[in-house]
Amino acid sequence: MPSKEKKNKKPAAESIYVNRELSWLAFNKRVLLEAADRRVPLLERLKFLMIYQSNLEEFYRVRIGILTHRDMLAPDRGDPVSGMLPAEQIVEALRITREQQTLMESVWKDIRDELRANNVDVLDFKKISKVDELMSKKLFGDIKDLLQPQMIGLDQPLPFLWNGETNIVAFLGRGTEQKLCFIPLHRIPAYQSFEIDGCQKIAPTALLVRHFLPLLLKKETISQAAIVDVTRNADVFFSSMEDRADDDFRNKVSGMLSKRKREMPVRVRIIGKLTDPAKALLIRKLRVPENRVFSQNVPFDLSFRSCINLPAEFRYPERKPARDIGLKKGEYFSYIQKKDLLLSFPFQSMAPFVDLIYEAADNPDVQSIKITLYRMSGSSKVAAALAYAVDRGKDVLCLLELRARFDEQNNIDYSEMLEDAGCRVVYGLPEHKVHSKLCVITLQRGESVSRITQVGTGNYNEVTSEQYTDLSLITARPEVGREAEEAFAALEKGEIPPEMNELWIAPLSFKPRVLEMLDREIAKGENGRVAIKVNSLNNREVMDKLIECSQAGVRVELFIRGICSLRPGVPGYTDNITVVSVVGRWLEHSRIYSFGEGEDQRLFIGSGDLLNRNLERRVEAFMEAVTPDTREQLNEILDALRVDKEKGWQMQPDGTYVLEEGSEGTSSQEALYRYFSKRKVSLHPPQPEVVRSAGAKDKSVPENSGGLFGWLRRLIRS
Repeated sequence: MPSKEKKNKKPAAESIYVNRELSWLAFNKRVLLEAADRRVPLLERLKFLMIYQSNLEEFYRVRIGILTHRDMLAPDRGDPVSGMLPAEQIVEALRITREQQTLMESVWKDIRDELRANNVDVLDFKKISKVDELMSKKLFGDIKDLLQPQMIGLDQPLPFLWNGETNIVAFLGRGTEQKLCFIPLHRIPAYQSFEIDGCQKIAPTALLVRHFLPLLLKKETISQAAIVDVTRNADVFFSSMEDRADDDFRNKVSGMLSKRKREMPVRVRIIGKLTDPAKALLIRKLRVPENRVFSQNVPFDLSFRSCINLPAEFRYPERKPARDIGLKKGEYFSYIQKKDLLLSFPFQSMAPFVDLIYEAADNPDVQSIKITLYRMSGSSKVAAALAYAVDRGKDVLCLLELRARFDEQNNIDYSEMLEDAGCRVVYGLPEHKVHSKLCVITLQRGESVSRITQVGTGNYNEVTSEQYTDLSLITARPEVGREAEEAFAALEKGEIPPEMNELWIAPLSFKPRVLEMLDREIAKGENGRVAIKVNSLNNREVMDKLIECSQAGVRVELFIRGICSLRPGVPGYTDNITVVSVVGRWLEHSRIYSFGEGEDQRLFIGSGDLLNRNLERRVEAFMEAVTPDTREQLNEILDALRVDKEKGWQMQPDGTYVLEEGSEGTSSQEALYRYFSKRKVSLHPPQPEVVRSAGAKDKSVPENSGGLFGWLRRLIRS
């Protein structure tokens, strides 16, 4: 397995910063190297290759789209961290992408050969047996009537090619009689499959159709044909959000989605050879620069992974989230009023949080539930629980951010559904996305008011809670609840939440508090300690403060999965800073901020990274872990990351990343799965010396649980 990236020839001391876009491309290469790692099960390697391609598509749609706009509007304005101009960033990103494509092709060939060695053959129609040809021809006959060729003259405009839609492009005829034929494949399954003598054969539909094109265009002379995929810019500007609380804003977002579909191409991929004149004609008609056209042999769509029939050892060992932390519905309030509760995903299930909402719905003292929603799963149990709470007479406020990129339509649908269920729905702020994961439940008994507050690092999404590492901290501390209520009061009025003490709420409180905590450690000199786990870092002010920490002798540990614009180990600047990126089975997504050590240590979790957008243009929420139990668990995570030599890539002073060889058995994710999946909490911890009598009865499942699931089924069907 390749374990070390190519060294940057430029001396490390010349620069201590890395351009954001180039740092992200380096992260995606680490994903690709997981696909190259033969220690990873074969089908998981194929999955990492899928993720690499999906990540790269989003990079072009979003980041190259943004840079393209910047190059048109402000070509002389450089990146504030690296100083690179928009055009320079685009050129370098294109160069790196082409460099990585060579590795991608090699990884795909290796995976395909290993699949074939295990009786799974992804057909290569250039080298196909007669039997496979006959079976493939039958499959083509099954889909032939679904194909709709569109013919145009060479001087006519192209039919519109949708983003991510695979098309067959054929040149028909010769000389002045030539014409173009386009065959869209978006309405047809991406692959076909059959079995011969115990060997599973997979025929990617695009390759299948191109191979049998003469059977579809019998009367035409086909001079050449290729498979084409267009990536379109997704950087569409939002209009004013003055009417943020009514249907008008939903309509504006819907209009933006429609516009996004027709934005200009930022990349074109081609499978198959075209002559230079034919390729030039296609490029000219698509109005895309030639340097953004990529020819590749890897199928655009690798979703056939889901149909591959191989034994369990070709996948990761099963790791189900722990479904029971020891509390039952009806016990959460009593427990949380005594102790804070920390949930760690995907090692533990998200079900306890859903149960907490149901318990709030059935508790007669609960007056209201307020929650910020950013991304939800297709059939959200959280949404169902909120709708149930309304049905039980609770006031439910959902601040639903419609501008969650690529989840806009899903959120529009949920905003309508939650409103229909009786929830009060408001949207984000005019200039700030509400990215926080914040929920507050308010109870009142007589004159006494109490609250339960939850702050998370990840979305209220049951699907991603089993795919991402995230944290959810729940407390009944009165001062936290009061500030959470104050934050919602501001958001409901369309205002940025004010500065607070117990909660860090971006943009007003987050960055100042981080800088304040870093100054606190600087004052300790060599006794200072900082450990930060985030997804990304590129804010110049925070990076400069981290450099100050290092120069003062503070030991700084950064666990950053993706973008890191600060180079560690640069003499005189970042000598005392280390950077580790963990890329493994689950997507590292939790955010932990640790300042100091021992009794002096302060630990926070929350929803924001150290990117400019999180610090300045988003509403984020953070809460401190103050109880011994929650602090122990967060430190367990940091300790596991410190010793991960199996999946922990070490960033070098020149900006490259190195993975130590032969470090099996040190995976932080496996260690944390073992730790958290065995943790239990209980309202009444069992006493070892007490023996339960033979006739004692266990607590039964709540009588109305069937009604709750019935409500969920009805809501999902609606």
